[in-house]
Amino acid sequence: MHTDIEATANKLACDPRISDYDFWRSLRNINNELFEIANNNRPIPIEMLRWRVILRQARSKRGVA
Repeated sequence: MHTDIEATANKLACDPRISDYDFWRSLRNINNELFEIANNNRPIPIEMLRWRVILRQARSKRGVA
């Protein structure tokens, strides 16, 4: 799974159609949704955590903190 995450992050980081703002907004949306899920004591979907890792890595590969 680690290679899958790495490959997806690389693909997204190299895609010129996705702006730095798009990465930031997507990551913010996922974090807000995870916060809401946790506050309501619902189970957190693993896929959401996976996408959060992918977006963080893609954003960092672009040089955006």
